[in-house]
Amino acid sequence: MKLKALIASALILVTGAASAGDWEFTGFVGADGRAFLQDHRYPEQESGLNMSLIAQPELYWQDVSGDHRFAFVGFGRLDSEDDERTHADIRELFWGYSGDGWDTVIGFNRVFWGVTESQHLVDVINQTDLVEDIDQEDKLGQPMVNVNLDSDFGRFEFFVMPYFRERTFPGVDGRLRPPLPVDTDNAQYESSDEQNHTDFSLRYSHYFGDVDIGLSVFDGTSREPLLLLAPEGDRLIPFYQQMTQAGLDLQYTTDAWLWKLEAIHRDTSTDDFFATVAGFEYTKFGIGGSAADLGFLLEYLYDGRGEQSPPTSFDNDIFLGTRLALNDAEDTSVLAGVAVDLDTQETFFNIEAERRFGDQLSASLRVRAFTNAEEGDVFYAFSRDDYIQLRLDWYY
Repeated sequence: MKLKALIASALILVTGAASAGDWEFTGFVGADGRAFLQDHRYPEQESGLNMSLIAQPELYWQDVSGDHRFAFVGFGRLDSEDDERTHADIRELFWGYSGDGWDTVIGFNRVFWGVTESQHLVDVINQTDLVEDIDQEDKLGQPMVNVNLDSDFGRFEFFVMPYFRERTFPGVDGRLRPPLPVDTDNAQYESSDEQNHTDFSLRYSHYFGDVDIGLSVFDGTSREPLLLLAPEGDRLIPFYQQMTQAGLDLQYTTDAWLWKLEAIHRDTSTDDFFATVAGFEYTKFGIGGSAADLGFLLEYLYDGRGEQSPPTSFDNDIFLGTRLALNDAEDTSVLAGVAVDLDTQETFFNIEAERRFGDQLSASLRVRAFTNAEEGDVFYAFSRDDYIQLRLDWYY
């Protein structure tokens, strides 16, 4: 009921204010194909080529004063192999108002926090749409009431989230899944309110000279579920705990250097731990007398969680990467990186390349590979899921 009331409130506010102003309808449709380079590990999975069709319609409105605004961003995917990857979501559906030194958003929205490249520890507002990609960059829309205050002392952001979004997982026939399928239809919760538990968050951000700082606290349902073995032993049951998390993100800019830090302390009923990502990005501008920039990235990842928390693959790892931006009319860019576990030598390779063709067509390439994963390691379930993905999007 909380979710329906929030949607209704946002739509009432929009329709009441939208008699005048500017509307914009945009978005994209696309297709992608994943070619898996090895046979599947589990018998229910498919091998070979995995094809998908994608659509993301977007609708925006702003009144003549610029104070009121409305946004709708939908998303849908039709997948050829994995029934769970065929899904639809409301990424954004909100009414926003900007006042003198403050602004507010009511409805579904996406909020990003973080500065590091390899992992975003402090990014805690939105749930991960894990069927989209293993890198956890794709997020579900989060219902919220958000009020922000700007002052000479910094920006204060307040969030009330009356409804919880469960994480998506690949299905039994999908790749990049755990050893057993995840039963998302029978999720369990520590809170008796289950999905209707109200979460709260507060963030403060400011800059001091060349240093940007963010401090955040979150209290509510953890976006990371424990995966518990079902009594029948044939599937995993997501269990969502309550948690309190304090976060810090820092970025120091000096000449061609970006020094970055994210750190959290998380407290649940079964664990209490600290985690951090720290490193730098150095950029060589105008390489070879061209307009292109070449960046070098190095980050260290530490996570002190115990066995009573959802597992992580980045508990004692080094990430090395390079970023090439041609700064051309086609926005050509390439990011390549490798993360190595210093204890187990598990290795995750990643290449992401993007380029536009004209004003409406965009192409992207993804290459993902896993090596040195032994049975019992986090990446072992994915160790035969190396793939190459090509995606084409047409914007309108």
